[in-house]
Amino acid sequence: MAEYLQVFRRALAQVRAHGGLRGSFWQIMRINDLKTGALIGVDKYGNKYFEDKRYFFGRHRWVEYTKEMNGKDTYWDIDGSMVPPEWHRWLHCMTEEPPTTHPPVAHKFVWENHKFNVSATPEQYVPYPTTRKKIHEWVPPPPSSN
Repeated sequence: MAEYLQVFRRALAQVRAHGGLRGSFWQIMRINDLKTGALIGVDKYGNKYFEDKRYFFGRHRWVEYTKEMNGKDTYWDIDGSMVPPEWHRWLHCMTEEPPTTHPPVAHKFVWENHKFNVSATPEQYVPYPTTRKKIHEWVPPPPSSN
């Protein structure tokens, strides 16, 4: 019976941490997860990074994405590419130190501003074909002038 009471208390604490029933409902609808943990840091875009060692390894670090990034509304359009490279390293346990305590070394190939993933959209990159077609479509002959 004590175990059920402990589970119930933990569930209430998670609901309270997300702003009550309404906040928890929108958190589940948007991110599909309710977790509470220690806030480790916030990146320059407003994403919040959390950690809780009570969860399984690989699930003990997570991000709550910002609602607006670079002038684009991202409340429902959550994309994994919204995480900067330095925080990606920490999220995937490549390093134990978060970028808040150990700032990353500046590299020339890291973008200053986030660029959204445009795959499967009209803005996607399509290379120009430089090889001949193997199969050519049939072109009807021009009409004769008789």
